[in-house]
Amino acid sequence: MKLEKITEERKGPKRLYEDACGAAHALDILGERWALLVVRELMFGPKRFGDIRAGLPGISANVLTQRLEGLEAAGVLFRRTLPPPGAVKVYELTPWGLEAEPIFQTLGRWASRSPFHDPTLSFSAASLMLSMRTMIAAERAAGIEAKVGFRPGAEGFLARLQDGGITIERADPEGADVVYTAASPVMAAAIYGGQALSDLEAAGALSIEGDRALAERFVTLFVLPPKAEFQPGKS
Repeated sequence: MKLEKITEERKGPKRLYEDACGAAHALDILGERWALLVVRELMFGPKRFGDIRAGLPGISANVLTQRLEGLEAAGVLFRRTLPPPGAVKVYELTPWGLEAEPIFQTLGRWASRSPFHDPTLSFSAASLMLSMRTMIAAERAAGIEAKVGFRPGAEGFLARLQDGGITIERADPEGADVVYTAASPVMAAAIYGGQALSDLEAAGALSIEGDRALAERFVTLFVLPPKAEFQPGKS
């Protein structure tokens, strides 16, 4: 009886799977369209409503409001007001919400193997930063200790390479060993598409400040998994 009462009183998405499997409950929380991507946009810190929407082309204000309310009710994120002089409302992941990052890493590795994945579609700054934390090749990054900055738009990011790994935070990249200024799809083209930095610079799509050798080496540190075999009509 107590379990039934708790289930009845718990707030959450309207459509539930009514399945005790943990994966099913994860979909109860994150399975609505756009919900998981809203979480993605908050992985690097709090954002205002408009900033979240800017990272999700195609979402309406009404749908974003619904997803934020549902995720807040589920305990994934919370709202707070920044202190003066900002005094604006922002949305931020809870500590439990931040634990969702491995979901993006596993889904990202798995989905990038799809022969139907289209890398030319919209790619937000949060997407790029999460992809680098996912696709870093430890053997290629071994022995490099450096700070790498990114200016994909209004917000900046700072990556630290150490012990074959990478950490990334939303921060002013000033003072980094090298800083890239380019839209996220352009950086993705350099990192994953093999586009030469010099060609992107010549086209006016990218600029580099700092250690040129590090800039050239950094874009080679990430490896996508091989594509899955696909034979239509065969199991």
